Amino acid sequence: MKILVTGATGQLGYDVVRHGMKRGLQMVGIGSRDLDLTKEAEVSTYIRELNPDAIVHCAAYTAVDRAEDEKEQCWSVNVDATKYLAQLAKEVNAKLLYTSTDYVFDGLGEAPFMESDQPSPIGYYGITKYEGEEAVKRLADDWFIVRVSWVFGSNGSNFVKTMLRLAETRTELNVVGDQVGSPTYTADLARLLIDIVQTDKYGVYHASNEGFCSWAEFAQDIFRQADKDVTVNAISTEDYPTRAVRPKNSRMSKQNLVRNGFHLLPAWQDAVKRYLSEMDREDTKPMQ
Repeated sequence: MKILVTGATGQLGYDVVRHGMKRGLQMVGIGSRDLDLTKEAEVSTYIRELNPDAIVHCAAYTAVDRAEDEKEQCWSVNVDATKYLAQLAKEVNAKLLYTSTDYVFDGLGEAPFMESDQPSPIGYYGITKYEGEEAVKRLADDWFIVRVSWVFGSNGSNFVKTMLRLAETRTELNVVGDQVGSPTYTADLARLLIDIVQTDKYGVYHASNEGFCSWAEFAQDIFRQADKDVTVNAISTEDYPTRAVRPKNSRMSKQNLVRNGFHLLPAWQDAVKRYLSEMDREDTKPMQ
């Protein structure tokens, strides 16, 4: 099976390529330097020549705050590029797996959002990811939409790395405590995406490591497992203003994964433990 992965230089795309190769699949990973996904003619030529069996679309404009000001660029990457890929996937008879986000929901209430719930994004990034979902549904034939949340992995910046960096110079931190969701380790998520894309169980899925926490609780567990003596003060969203509004409730139901026989990901605390171990191994690798 030949699988094209966009965003292969990012956290998730990097691990999707890596895990697909471990399984003996023919993985083709591309980043923005390899192909400008916002240029329809270039995308068309590339996809037709490659003729993949599946496309895992991880590339996205994810700068949530900047998106409020760079709307044209955000739309171009998250909506227009997705349209082109959806059209081409249909043309070459390829499956399309589109990675979306918890930001398509408004974050109201405390109940986990179901896959069938109507999205109602409250920020421009979320709007563009929802429009990307709609383009996939409208233009592609064989599609999967996988909404993910609070991603961290070895390749790129993330919340875990930020907390550990701050711990080098700080003994006390204020972290938002009223936004609740599920951290997601890209190594775990990548395995699941490879599982999904090899099936014909099309539709909308939610995928994250199991369990819920606030950002403050996430930070506390990172410091506990990394043996860092840092006090975390849980503060309100209102005490930490940002350019873009964040959903307070990012809990998502995984009923479609269960219904279709896919294995749920391990608990997020276990994912943090394995991620910290991976970081330690990377730090102790001998110089080449």
